[in-house]
Order: sequence, then C-alpha cells, then structure tokens
Amino acid sequence: MSEAVRTILRADGVVPEEPDHQADAGFLWDFWYPAVRSSLIRGNRLVTAVLLEVPLVLGRTAEGQAFAMRDSCPHRGIPLSYGHFDGATVECSYHGWRFDACTARCVEIPSLTSQDKLKVARIFAGHYPCEERDGYVWVYMNAPGSRLSESAPAAPSLPVFSKKYKITHLECELPSHVDQGIIGLMDPAHGPFVHQSWFWRSKHSIHEKQKQFEPIPYGFRMSPHSPSSNSAPYQLLKRITGEGVTTTIDFVLPNMRLEEIHSGKIWFSSRATVTPVRRDLCRIDFVAAWNLPFLPVSLFRMFGKTFLRQDQETMIRQAEGLKHDPKLMLIDDADRPAKWYFGLKANLLEARRTGVEMVHPLEAVVTLRWRS
Repeated sequence: MSEAVRTILRADGVVPEEPDHQADAGFLWDFWYPAVRSSLIRGNRLVTAVLLEVPLVLGRTAEGQAFAMRDSCPHRGIPLSYGHFDGATVECSYHGWRFDACTARCVEIPSLTSQDKLKVARIFAGHYPCEERDGYVWVYMNAPGSRLSESAPAAPSLPVFSKKYKITHLECELPSHVDQGIIGLMDPAHGPFVHQSWFWRSKHSIHEKQKQFEPIPYGFRMSPHSPSSNSAPYQLLKRITGEGVTTTIDFVLPNMRLEEIHSGKIWFSSRATVTPVRRDLCRIDFVAAWNLPFLPVSLFRMFGKTFLRQDQETMIRQAEGLKHDPKLMLIDDADRPAKWYFGLKANLLEARRTGVEMVHPLEAVVTLRWRS
C-alpha cells in the first residue's frame, strides 16, 4: 500500500502503523491461499509458486497427496525446485540433501560420515499445509517465525447446490498491491465504465441503487436481493425460469468475493480471490459453477475472459498513476465496502496482537445507496 493510502486511512482511524518486518507488506497471514491449479501437479513434476513473497515448491507424492515446501534448501539456499523428486522425497541439486515431501524434514545428508554427530532429523526446509479444493491446491500461509496452529480451519470450498454442474476456472495477474486488487473486486460503481459491453452495461444505463449489507464472520454480505435491472443476463434468466432472481454477495477475509445467484432450480455460484504474490503483484483466481443447461463452458469462458481483461487493463493503468504516490480518497456510500475491508483487516491484526476479540467495523445491517 502506498504511503498516501496509509495516510488517508489512518486519518479515518482504520489502518494502524505497520511494524517493520516482512508481514508489513500489508499481507494477512494465517489464512489459506490458492497457489496453483491442481491439474498442473502430476507425476513427479515439481511446480513453483510465490505467495506473500514466499517462494514455494509444490508436488504430489506417489500416494497422490499434494505438498508444499519453501523453495529454498536450508543448506545453501538454492531452490529445491531444481532438484529431483522421487515421489516421496525432494533431493537438492547442489549437495543431494533429501527432504520428506510432506513434512520437509531432512532425511539424508550424503556428505556426512560416521564420525559426524549432526542430527539430520532436526533440520527442516520449511513446510506449509496444503489441501485441494475446487481444482486448486490451497496453501496455509502462517506468519514468518510462527508455529503452525494445530486447529487450522479447512481450506475454502465453492458452494454448489446440485450433484451435477459445470465448472470452470480463470485467472489473470494485476500489477498492484493486494489491497488495491481487493477494493477493486468489491467496488460497486465501476461496472458501467470498466465493463461496458453489449451484453452487460453501458454508461447510459446508470441509475440509483440501494442495497442492504450485514456483518458476517471476518467479512460482510450484500443481503439477498434482485439483481440490477440494467444487466441483460439476469433479465434473460428471469424470462427463462419464469421466476424471480436473487443474488447474494459475500466478502470474507483475507481475499474472497463469493456470489450466489438463484432462480427456481437454476443456480450459479462463483468465487474470486485476489492472491498476493509480491507487494506490487497479485493474481485473481476465479472459479464458477452452475447448472444452467443452456450455458456451455466455452461461452461462459469467453465472457469471463472479457471481464477479467477489462479489470486487468484498468489495474495496469491505475498502477501507472500510483507510481507517483497521488493523494487518494474513499467516499460514501460507493466506497463504504472498501472502508469495511480496511477496517476488518486492521481490527483483525489488532486482535491478534492484543489477544482480544476482533471488533467488526460493521455493527448492524446498513443500507447503502449509489449510482451505477
């Protein structure tokens, strides 16, 4: 986050001074993040990823279990991804040190002799819990220097509402800090400008809207409502089913936007995550599932790619302006969700620091109004 953004948000009493260590690139630790698509990990192939500026190497054991290790040998620091994986252990390419894939515990140092007393089993390369959900390998990123919690929650799952459904995945990179990516993700007013399309919206369709929001654990919800009358796909769905359409949108820390659309027995569910890679780079991972028989995956992907490309182009342009640390502002009511996000994040960090219960910035149901 730029100093300009920090200054404005501190003036609102939202963002505290950040400590001078790795966590203060503004990242939220002790959460699950999608690292790579599950389909990329097969056989004895090692795959790399970076989450919260931490280099990772991922793979799958001979038994099919996904694993994630820090991509650095604790001996001389060479990336373990250059080494050899036999289905059980990862061997460093520099000196042949071997590490158990699922625990990152060292199991062999070839250069040791019978006279050496080094306890190999006390050496670890760095291990991160991982789980597979919805076609992704999720990695639990605990704060640097902290011990893993024995009661980490399960990795997130996309809600689905029938046994048979179609599913697809999309992604794109954004050259910005994760905070900018997230507040862009939840911004309700940019649609007619960024996402102008014949099949969606235009500037001429702008009108006043009113929506209710309510607090949920670690986030907030746009309460179930009828979707915008200026969005053609929703109106088409209503005609097809002959029933009303309701939409519910949640934002949940650290980075998830979930949306559910229901019309009779027809449903659509999606999740977008803004995953921090570096301080100046994040990635949108988008997964959607639906049981609309008339919506083929290929058609949805075409429209979905258009939306993501529009967001990506906008963030590229924004990054150009943010290089100069301009003064920024957040307004009511259209920017209130962004303020809630910064409040949630700051209050969570404060609760973890002090050990007290987290204070939710949204105390009760509130109605917001804006034009889009």
